[in-house]
Amino acid sequence: MSYLLLAIISSALVSVCMRLSEKYVHSKMVMFTANYAICLFISLFYTGGLQSFAFTGGMAWAAVLGAISGFLYLASLALFEKNIRLNGVILSSAAMKLGGVLIPVLAAVAFFHEKLGWVKFAGVAIAAAAVVLINVEKGEPDKGGKRHWLLILLFGSGICDMMANVYDKTGDALFKNHYLLITFLAAMLLSFVMARVKKEKAALPDILCGLLVGVPNYFSARFLLAALGTVPAVITYPVFSVGTIIVVTAISVLAFGEKLTGRKRGALLLILAALVLLNI
Repeated sequence: MSYLLLAIISSALVSVCMRLSEKYVHSKMVMFTANYAICLFISLFYTGGLQSFAFTGGMAWAAVLGAISGFLYLASLALFEKNIRLNGVILSSAAMKLGGVLIPVLAAVAFFHEKLGWVKFAGVAIAAAAVVLINVEKGEPDKGGKRHWLLILLFGSGICDMMANVYDKTGDALFKNHYLLITFLAAMLLSFVMARVKKEKAALPDILCGLLVGVPNYFSARFLLAALGTVPAVITYPVFSVGTIIVVTAISVLAFGEKLTGRKRGALLLILAALVLLNI
């Protein structure tokens, strides 16, 4: 469980660092490139450098899944950053972590033949109700469809988080570090290309903010993958998500002064209830 606790702390720090860097970042893809560059550097340290690569057997499968995960990591982080600007860090983190439970759980049922009993089914239904409650604020028109981005974030981040379980179930444990390295390499290259296409100019604040986000971002992925190797996925994902939501909410209210309406409180309570049921 220590890996799981460390994953929660690291994931919460990603949200906090993204919130802190919000007003300083002007070139988002430059920031993402710096973020994944530091993740790649740390990955190289844990794998022992490029000389440990041999693209055969388990290494080849780690490369394939890592490349797919890299694209999903970049897309998920971009969606998260957009949602923080539109919907605040509390609801954005809640939607991100809710997706990190729903999608992997449903994928486990569909692809890995795990059983979804009535209790977990109730959790899924309550989670769906929470999504509706978050996306329909009484008396407030959804200008620009900003709350719809929460739903997009939920699915995007859920698919991204699902990849860790896919690798844990189908990949070779000896190449977990290589899988992470290729994931961050792919994400860095994609974000660099996007920065060039959008003609974004690198500025020191963008790079520093990327480095600030990158360190907890790497360890969040590393500790989650490690937790999946020691704790069942049906426990890991709900506890990881609910723990992150609680920590981020507490920090956002106490440190950043974010306000919670009654409807948002109700949505968060439903999310917590759903995560508890999914954990039973």
